[in-house]
Amino acid sequence: TDVLVTGFDIIFFWVARMMMMGLHFMEEVPFHTVYIHGIVRDEHGQKMSKSKGNVVDPLDWITKYGADALRFTMAALSTPGADIKPSEARIEGYRNFATKLWNAARFCQMNGCTYDPAFDPASAKLTLNRWIVGKTAEAAAGTAAGIEAFRFNDAADAVYHFTWGTFCDWYVEFAKPVFQGADEAAAKETRATAAWVLDRMLHMLHPFMPYITEELASELGSSGAGMLVQSDWPQLAGLVDAEAAAEMDWVVRLITAVRSVRNEMNVPAGAKIPLSLKNASAATKTRLATHRDLIMTLARLDALEADEAPIPEGALQDVLDEATLVMPIAGVIDVGAESDRLKKEIAKLDGEIIKFDKKLGNEQFLAKAPAEVVEEQKSRRDDALRAKEKLEEALGRLAGV
Repeated sequence: TDVLVTGFDIIFFWVARMMMMGLHFMEEVPFHTVYIHGIVRDEHGQKMSKSKGNVVDPLDWITKYGADALRFTMAALSTPGADIKPSEARIEGYRNFATKLWNAARFCQMNGCTYDPAFDPASAKLTLNRWIVGKTAEAAAGTAAGIEAFRFNDAADAVYHFTWGTFCDWYVEFAKPVFQGADEAAAKETRATAAWVLDRMLHMLHPFMPYITEELASELGSSGAGMLVQSDWPQLAGLVDAEAAAEMDWVVRLITAVRSVRNEMNVPAGAKIPLSLKNASAATKTRLATHRDLIMTLARLDALEADEAPIPEGALQDVLDEATLVMPIAGVIDVGAESDRLKKEIAKLDGEIIKFDKKLGNEQFLAKAPAEVVEEQKSRRDDALRAKEKLEEALGRLAGV
């Protein structure tokens, strides 16, 4: 009973009196920390009420999406000082996250990634593995800091982005060529590293998603002596390798930049484009040579060079650190048609923004509409503005093609 968890609406009626009664009659402090959370409202911010018909039975959501998905949603939305407004779409998204975790574990199992208690992550030699070990240490520290500070949304955000973004989206893709390659020593190290990272990831996720993590830990084996709930939190200090982090983060940023351009310009998924880097430093050229095949595969390129040749007509340009990325795409897309498409999308968003401005500029609407409706309109206007900015940026790039 050292921590009391409560809503703000009963602080005086119960919490203060419990403190006074404990001090007076028991002559001891009943709890040293009070965690005050927001009230759970409906997805529009309204207080749940039977008369409004907006009361939600959590068991219905659990039946549909699983207890883990609902639990993670509540943690992710627990922003200090704000009420919690869970939506079914958000819960479904975290159900998909659970599926992503399950598939990542299955990938590791199918590739022989078995947890080895004797494996020392600090002994990893491959840059790829030193990078993911460091990212795991950073994620564990960030998640622990969020939990200890009662900022559960920050903790959930840290472990979510590491699991889905870093491990599933990047490390798994980077590891595939290693598993399929002829270098058995590299494959063995990567299998051990992947199993070690997955084990630590299950420990980090366990406070938020206890059921799926216990199931996977029992199936795959774990570093803990028993169940995850009885295991110690991962202590991973001193495992961050700054050099490996800089190198692999550069690879991620390069592939992301190319993918972003492809998406903005509506380049067909099956089409491969050339990429050249101008003004590249010696370090960049070394990274390019080391990870050439990986970059070409994940960015869908048919050529990749670091040269100082003149920029050809019909080429898009972007900047990554000191280097200029040059991507000739005029022969891959219909520039005129794509320009027209972007202009139509921008015009459509302009119309939506004008409607939002009229509504938000109407004094009667602001006076009569519930606060949550006004906030929703402001949020939708902001989303439209951001989308318009991205389209205008893409149109500006296309103008030089």
